[in-house]
Amino acid sequence: MLRMTDYIKKSLEPDSDLHTDKHYPGRMVIWNITNDCNLSCEHCYSSSGKMEKGEKITPALVSSAVKSLKKAQAKAVILSGGEPLMSPYIFDIAKILKDEGFAVSLSTNGTMINESNIGDIKALFNYVGISIDGSEKTHDGFRKKEGAYKASIKSLRLLKDNGINAGLRTSLTYYNYKDLGFIFKFAEKENIKKIYFSHLVYSGRGEGISGINKKINKKISLYITEMAFNYVKNDVPISIVTGNSEPDAILLLAMFKRFYPEFYENMYNKILNWGGNQSGGRIINIDYSGFVKPDPFFQYKAGNIKERDFFEIINNDKLFSELREKPRRLKGRCGKCDYLRICNGGSRARAHAVFGDYFQEDPACFI
Repeated sequence: MLRMTDYIKKSLEPDSDLHTDKHYPGRMVIWNITNDCNLSCEHCYSSSGKMEKGEKITPALVSSAVKSLKKAQAKAVILSGGEPLMSPYIFDIAKILKDEGFAVSLSTNGTMINESNIGDIKALFNYVGISIDGSEKTHDGFRKKEGAYKASIKSLRLLKDNGINAGLRTSLTYYNYKDLGFIFKFAEKENIKKIYFSHLVYSGRGEGISGINKKINKKISLYITEMAFNYVKNDVPISIVTGNSEPDAILLLAMFKRFYPEFYENMYNKILNWGGNQSGGRIINIDYSGFVKPDPFFQYKAGNIKERDFFEIINNDKLFSELREKPRRLKGRCGKCDYLRICNGGSRARAHAVFGDYFQEDPACFI
């Protein structure tokens, strides 16, 4: 994840520490605790729907994994799905992790937050991300359910009214990229503090969606980057973060150099320390069956925490080791690119989806 506005602000500080990134003190685990979902979204990377019998992440399993997660230096856990609020164990799991010192976040479609569970959400989660894909028509069409937009907006306002740290999550596809302006205006109007833009990775039902072409990808990323600079310049208190589009950092650097050449070294060193795509390194996924993957979009499964130790899985797996190499040994345009140290080759899951090879070039890269 590239925290655009934060990097701009921190790079403009005269005494900025050039080689530290407090956002990444350790690993982040994205844990899909269920594949149950009450929606059927076009882009869903896990093809969520009705959960198969026996595919349950239980509090007992989470408790048994905590020691190994800590040994692997995991500091933050994002509970996702499916729709994580459909898990009967959601709050038990969150409490175990919070009590063990993890920063716990909730990634939800926002249709199941209400007065009956808002107290537990406030007590147990450091952050809640609500999916909003555009205008009401766009969102409901994308999510395949009329009324989904209104339910998510109602939840977002309920979270805010209860003083809970919450933000927007927007997945960018052909269906909704023209609604980008709407997302920014909505966030400003509703006083949202964070927008996370996730570029499409071809996984699950998302495999059936054609990727946005490179020319449009670049226009989208330029627009988002320009908005980040605009927000910093005008003290708009909205944080802009992008994911699954690591070449955004190259645009961020170029634009920063144009606006603030005297602070360019600050930004350049921070971006190098950020390190680009972190699948298999700082970011790791555990799916709803307990399988460990480099990120949620990978088909590859290194092992299962029901059978093996999490720390041993990620440290003894060949693919994980290769993904952690700096620079990664990539093929195609990525292998020859001068910016490999910055973006780390972008999405490996997207490369595999198109070329059948995790070390081919990222087909969505616009550089």
